[in-house]
Formats: sequence, C-alpha cells, structure tokens
Amino acid sequence: MLEFEECKLRLQGNEQELRDLKDALGYDRLKREIEELETKAAAPGFWDDLENSQKILQKTGKLKNTVESYDRLCAAYDDLLVLIEMGDEEEDLSLIGEITESIDAFEKDLASQRLQTLLTGEYDRNNALLTFHAGAGGTEAMDWVSMLVRMYTRWSERHGFKVELLDFLDGDEAGLKSATLRIEGENAYGYLRSESGVHRLVRVSPFDASGRRHTSFASLEVMPEISDENDDIEIREEDIKMDVFLSSGAGGQHINKTSSAVRLTHLPTGIVVACQNERSQFQNRDQAMKMLKSKLLEIKEREHLEKIEDIKGVQKEIAWGSQIRSYVFMPYTLVKDHRTGAESGNIGAVMDGDLDGFINAYLKASSKGELQNDQ
Repeated sequence: MLEFEECKLRLQGNEQELRDLKDALGYDRLKREIEELETKAAAPGFWDDLENSQKILQKTGKLKNTVESYDRLCAAYDDLLVLIEMGDEEEDLSLIGEITESIDAFEKDLASQRLQTLLTGEYDRNNALLTFHAGAGGTEAMDWVSMLVRMYTRWSERHGFKVELLDFLDGDEAGLKSATLRIEGENAYGYLRSESGVHRLVRVSPFDASGRRHTSFASLEVMPEISDENDDIEIREEDIKMDVFLSSGAGGQHINKTSSAVRLTHLPTGIVVACQNERSQFQNRDQAMKMLKSKLLEIKEREHLEKIEDIKGVQKEIAWGSQIRSYVFMPYTLVKDHRTGAESGNIGAVMDGDLDGFINAYLKASSKGELQNDQ
C-alpha cells in the first residue's frame, strides 16, 4: 500500500546516516576499549588503587552507554522495518499513526547521537558554569537576566541535568543584576558553550507606564567546571583575597543567620567569583575555588596564553560585544541566532527551554566552519 511504502522510503532514507554514525562514534574501537577496561577490572589487585579503579569504572560506564545507545537505535530501525512490512501485508492502516510517531522518535534520536559526535573538545564532557550579567537597560535588563536564568534552567531540566544556583545579586526593583548557575551532566559544557555571548531582548517593557518598546542586553559567560585534579591551573593562596558575607536570598534560617557566603578575588587579575548556595563557609569556598580555576583556564585558552600570569586585569573577565542572539517579543515574535541564521517564531517555547534547534545549528555550523560573524 502507498502509505506503508512512503513510510518505508522515509525510514530507509536514514540508513546511510545510521552507518555513518557508527563510523563517527568509532563503534568497533569503543567495543575493543570496553573489553580492555573490563579485563583490567577483573585483574587481581584492581581495587588496591581505589581512585584509579573508580576512574576506570566510570569510563567503562560512559563507553557502554554510547555503544548501547547506538545498539538501541539499530534495533529500533530493524523493528520499524518489520512493523511496516507487517502492516503492509495485513493492509492495516491503523498502524500508520504509530509508525509515523516511531519514525519521528527514531530520527530525533539519530540526530541527537550524531550531534554528540561533534562534542570532541577537551572539556565538552564537563559540567558547565553559567554566569549572567545585566547590561544596558536598567530594571528591564535585570528582569531579562532572571528570564534567561529560568530559560536555561528549564532547558537543563528537559535534558535531565542537575541545576544549582551558586550565586546571585538581586536587582534594585526586579530581576537579577547577576547570577551563576552550575549545570551538572554529561556534555553539559559541550552543548552550552555555544550560548556564551550577549543576548538581546526587544519588547514592550512591563516597567514602562507609557508602554514603549525597550531594547535590553545581558551577557552570558559559559565555562567548563574544572576538577581539582586539573594541573593546568595553579592558584597560590597568597594571590587570593577572601571575603565572607550573609547570603542574600532564600535558603532557610541557617543560611541567613551565618556569614557563610564567600567571595574570592584573584589579586593578580582582579577576577572575582562568589558562591552562597552551600550551607557552610568551607563548602562555599571550595566551590568558589573551582569557579575561579575554571574562569582562569577559560580566559587562558581564549586568549591563547601560555601562562596564567599573562592575564592582564579584570577588563578581560567579560567581553561585551555584538549580540549572538535576539529575542523579539514585538511588533512580531522571533528569536534569531545571528551566527547560524537559525530562527524560531515560537518565542514562548524558546523561553520555556526549547533551545535545541539553536544549539544543534551552532554545533553543525561550527564543525563545518560556517559560523557567521556576530551581528
């Protein structure tokens, strides 16, 4: 029947990409590596070095997840072919809806796994630290920061990532002057690094009694969270100034009664980080140190510096420039990424965390060297 033939052709149109994905993943190499790691895990004395054994088990788990995800994709492809052929033989048109939905899910999974092969950066698998700052626009810009914080929180929750609000500074009347989020999950930084830059909002301001249109800006800095074991960054204790203060927001009675929040200033560069979400000063300092290490490494690599000592002053901490993306609420609704040309007219969905289209477009364009200059 024609309906089943169309479904079959659509599904088989993905066959070559499915094969290409196997090569891109290095499927056979991953299988061999898993066998080698499992052999190590079965060797006598494996648990003598607990730290090393845990690293091996974590790596084995990640590799197995990749292999099993591809195996499930292949199984879904085969099962769909069987279902299509069975429906065609029995001329059961009631199966068309189920088949179409299953092909949609298959193609979405295929695209997702293909994108993961583009995450080849040294820190792409790491957790991500997102730092927001209000720019031009006053109260409107501070409200814009709070909207962005919510947007990336919703995106993270959609992907099963854990979100922590590490630090924030309330706006004078509404919103947030600044905020820092920690996004925990595999490839969090690899996906979110594309979001670093200036975000532009155009709307009728709810804070303007005259109902005029306002343009506001907020910057987002995205850094990989660097583990304590990373030896690329050495921070001397004498180069750090630590201040403690009362946490400024919700967190229960304990957090409001003690000066547990920590602000660290790296004296050679003037870079400042803060953390106030943990319950103890020690925990906040530990998290702030991780943030400082991440920021120093990010600047070092961005500026192509050989030594941290070459970082000159706080002026390089945030680079304001042209917006990477515009969010227009009126006179029409449109979200446009100026580097890839990707657009969405459903601004409500975007603000509710539907960012995959923009992130995917960036990863694809970046891999092909087709990114446009920021507008």
